[in-house]
Amino acid sequence: MATMNIPANDRRHTAERRQTPVLGKRSTGVSVLDYLSMALMIIGGLNWASVGVWGVDVVARLFGVGTPIARVIYILVGLAALYGIYLISRMEKPGTR
Repeated sequence: MATMNIPANDRRHTAERRQTPVLGKRSTGVSVLDYLSMALMIIGGLNWASVGVWGVDVVARLFGVGTPIARVIYILVGLAALYGIYLISRMEKPGTR
C-alpha cells in the first residue's frame, strides 16, 4: 500500500497567512484622507503649473479673485500639502502604518 507524506509546513495552518481585512480598513495602509490629500495636492500643482506656463489661475478664474470659496480652496490645498509632509514622514518609518 502506498502512503502519502503530508508536508510538515502546510501553508494553510501557518500564522503568517493573510487575514481578511477589517471592514473600512484597506490592506495597503492608505486611507481615504491620504487619497483626498493627494488629489488636492495634484489639483494645486496643476493650478500652479497653469499659472507658470500660461499665466492663468484656474481657481481664480472659476470662482473669482479673492472670493471666499477661492480662499477655502487655497486653504484646503495648503492643508493637504502639510498633510503630505506628514505622509512622507510616515512612509520613511517602517512599521508605522
